[in-house]
Amino acid sequence: MALVAGVDSSTQSVKIVVRDADSGALVREARAPHPDGTEVDPAAWVQALTQVMDGVLDDVEALAIGGQQHGMVALDENGEVVRPALLWNDTRSASDADDLVAELGGPQAWADAVGSVPVAAFTVSKVRWMARSEPENAARTARVLLPHDYLTWLLAGRPEIAATDRGEASGTGYWSPITGEYRRDLLALALGHDAALPQVFGPASAIGETSAGIVLGPGTGDNMAAALGLGAGPGDVVVSLGTSGTAFAVSDVPARDPRGLVAGFADASGHFLPLVCTLNAARVLSATAAMLGVGLDELGSLALAAEPGAGGLSLLPYLDGERTPNLPTARGSLHGLTRDNMTPENLARAAVEGMLGGLADAVDALVEVGVQPRRVLLVGGAAANRAVGAVAATMFDVPVVVPPAGEYVADGAARQAAWVLSGGAEPPAWNDVREGAVIVHEPTPVAAVRDAYARARSSLY
Repeated sequence: MALVAGVDSSTQSVKIVVRDADSGALVREARAPHPDGTEVDPAAWVQALTQVMDGVLDDVEALAIGGQQHGMVALDENGEVVRPALLWNDTRSASDADDLVAELGGPQAWADAVGSVPVAAFTVSKVRWMARSEPENAARTARVLLPHDYLTWLLAGRPEIAATDRGEASGTGYWSPITGEYRRDLLALALGHDAALPQVFGPASAIGETSAGIVLGPGTGDNMAAALGLGAGPGDVVVSLGTSGTAFAVSDVPARDPRGLVAGFADASGHFLPLVCTLNAARVLSATAAMLGVGLDELGSLALAAEPGAGGLSLLPYLDGERTPNLPTARGSLHGLTRDNMTPENLARAAVEGMLGGLADAVDALVEVGVQPRRVLLVGGAAANRAVGAVAATMFDVPVVVPPAGEYVADGAARQAAWVLSGGAEPPAWNDVREGAVIVHEPTPVAAVRDAYARARSSLY
């Protein structure tokens, strides 16, 4: 039995799964935490990854890493870290994104160039922030990697040429999924000079080996890995509820949205992955539960005890600013509060509806660029709360499917590793590899919920 490993190096933690390369059967898994924050010393990721790999990789033949998108890891000419990595959720580069958009000629110019319009999260915006705020660090920067690129590069023994894949590269703002080429002029526009970038490999390419002889795949971004782990296909819209919220779909054509709502990413299998991202997802529920002094399960029970619409109470959950819509300095707000509706049940319901409201808008944006949903796949930590699927059914007009809980990013990375190992034209099928029931919520849309959310949102812009 050949074994493969997949790593999910996310904002909050690192997870590793080891699976049978042919069947996908789970053999073992492990995890370790990452430090909180919007900038992190990459050494913390290395330490956590080393911890989870210890004793887990016995007999593993191939490995790939799925990592948080967009983060900037700047290295000097000796391959040493120049400054702590800026993560996707660091919004200090918002004005730099605006400047870059204007300097190239506006949103349409960026959509045509790289399929996406930069916002604070994108690597190119963070590079510009460093050039503006820390010019000495920018001058020292000789190589720019993303978090998963950096970890793969270290595991491969720090080769002269680092590796990445189409999916991860498409989130930088200086690689085009439309042409399949870097736009080095855009990197230079942001940094002030050119720098070494990782080579973009195909999804089934072996890019090197670890010191123990484990074959390395190119890895990918976390959303791309999740799509691969789920086996998402045409008509599937994945709504992922982790630290951030994302809605994405596999497509045969690249997206170019000059509004900047839909990022025109590539996926991890040779197709495209139009995606909308919000900053606020699972932590909306944990923050509301903490305020009410209850656990997450009780929060779900309270939400289900309230009627759809929460008695007229709407929550705009911009607790950490927001990415879509692009409101990095916004803050959360409650709308429609009265003495009658000010109950724990309504507040809990408003929190779930608020978290999902932005993602329902995200699915609408995907439809506007040509995605035709037939179902919504609801995944991520918050999807396990029993209220979330039930409330989602009132906000989407297609069935809401909640697959069994699983490490879909790590599973997608493992599936890529198996693909690399097999050398086949397609990734292994790995059907029904997770234990647990699939829950299906038939759509019961309540237009008043979306309408109230839209009115609250329009009060900000």
